Amino acid sequence: MRHLLPLLVALPLLGAALLAATGRRLPRIAVEITGFVVSGGTAALALLLLLNSAPPMTEWVGAWPPAGRESVGILVVGDGPALGMATLASLLTLAALAYSWRYFDAPPHGLTGAFTALMLVFQGAMCGFALAGDLFNAFVFFELMSVVAYALTGYRIDEAKAVQGALTFGIVNSLGAYALLMGIALLYARTGELAMARIGHGLDAAGPGGPDALVLASFVLVLTGLLVKAAAVPFHFWLPDAHAVAPTPVCMLLSGVMVELGAYGVWRVYGTVFAGPGGIPAADLTRALVTLGALTAVTGSVMCWYQRHIKRLLAYSTVAHTGLFLVGLGVLTPEADGGVALYLLGHAGVKAALFACAGALLDRFGSVDEHSLHGRGRPLRATGVMCAVGALGLAGLPPFGTALGKAVTEEAVGGPLTVVYVAASAITAGAVLRVTARVFLGLGPRPRDAEYETSGSDEEPETTGLLSRIPDTMTTVPAVLLAAALAVGVVPGFGTLVARSVARAGPGGTHAAAHWTAHGVLLGVASTVLAVALAGLAVTRPDWTAAPGWAEPLRRPQSGHVGDYVAWLLVGTTVLGALALPGVLGT
Repeated sequence: MRHLLPLLVALPLLGAALLAATGRRLPRIAVEITGFVVSGGTAALALLLLLNSAPPMTEWVGAWPPAGRESVGILVVGDGPALGMATLASLLTLAALAYSWRYFDAPPHGLTGAFTALMLVFQGAMCGFALAGDLFNAFVFFELMSVVAYALTGYRIDEAKAVQGALTFGIVNSLGAYALLMGIALLYARTGELAMARIGHGLDAAGPGGPDALVLASFVLVLTGLLVKAAAVPFHFWLPDAHAVAPTPVCMLLSGVMVELGAYGVWRVYGTVFAGPGGIPAADLTRALVTLGALTAVTGSVMCWYQRHIKRLLAYSTVAHTGLFLVGLGVLTPEADGGVALYLLGHAGVKAALFACAGALLDRFGSVDEHSLHGRGRPLRATGVMCAVGALGLAGLPPFGTALGKAVTEEAVGGPLTVVYVAASAITAGAVLRVTARVFLGLGPRPRDAEYETSGSDEEPETTGLLSRIPDTMTTVPAVLLAAALAVGVVPGFGTLVARSVARAGPGGTHAAAHWTAHGVLLGVASTVLAVALAGLAVTRPDWTAAPGWAEPLRRPQSGHVGDYVAWLLVGTTVLGALALPGVLGT
């Protein structure tokens, strides 16, 4: 079945090409059915390959296998984690297309198939990045993701805010891609290889005594590119700006899978390329990822709490949970890797569902401002229930998949880092519960307006006009996504299956298990209780959501100026190098 691996990339790209060529002459319903069939077929193929991924599959595309010690072909890898991420990307793309069924304004004349075609290209790029077995083609799909996401973010090109958010996205992610490409060039100069496993062997053969300055520079540049995509602090500024203006289905993919692909890339590249004796010592990677992860979790949580723009609030929640993923990956144990994989799967369903609910508010009331929507969401009972359920999923309430993943990861990281997990999940979930209580129940006094980055009260609906009734697709899709996030933690043996698949694909090749423990359940309940308490205090005491003076240093860098974001990217690259430097100095 390994020969079918390239089809996970080819099918959505061919479908997009077909729509680009014929979409302007097809009725809208035909375009949407075509996109749905192509995306669904790719998802079905990814799931079929995932079920047959033991032992792992590899394929040299175009029948260009290595000749002796030389390789120029394109390698794709079909192990559990790679096919799991491809399946996740395909299923979420399918969900986003289902959510947007007859949803947007009628496309301009001659551009009927544009949005669906772009979504299919995005799906193909995400699948390609997940399956890439060589660094250069990982970069190619990385850049294709960025270009298409840039176009999707600025899809509503007649709005100045959308264009600005898209430009910010494009510039910051392009710089991350350039950093990744320079790192790949250094590795190629050292080893003469592009396949990840062969680069790793080449580094071990060239430098058995440990890394030198060239290896450190390549590591820092490659990780910078991946951490930009993962929206880790201080590379994260593009994410809230993009989410504030991107169409809702695009937000579902940005937070539901693209950011997670950045974390997946960090795990894949380190374990395959830099984990050997010629790479970066484990202690240095742990110091770098745990430090940046904890900083990301804290910054994202604080910024999430002080938002009133609901889509920006959810974006900062994604930043916070990305930090938790990086902390788990940084401890470099099979148990933590398996826990992060489960956490990631649960988070993808929960976050995509919450963005879907925010989109329903936008198209029903023309606003995503927590203050101006106070009490207006009472008629949307189903949407309100799903927001509350999604918040509980973010908090890690058992038996959600987020709770199982968080519990396994907390046990693996141990010590003070457990506090970071409990606090970050509680604060982000408390912010969503606060929004739910105010918007859908009208609880508490309406907060007085204060100085915020943006309120979200002047957003334009993404439909022809304000909806008088939420379409069934816009309620069914988030309900299914929440059910899937719950199934990750409920289906017997699923957690252990995921953990073992991740462990077999990791550098150690060891087995791991993931199961509920009393300690994990108690921490999940504790973070949920804390989230409910924080939401209750915020509703009864509105001043709690007004950013205090000490939070100003965190708010000020989110200026909206691309130059500031570029400067912070350079700062982050420097800090990453400083955190990894001791391993080079010691050799």
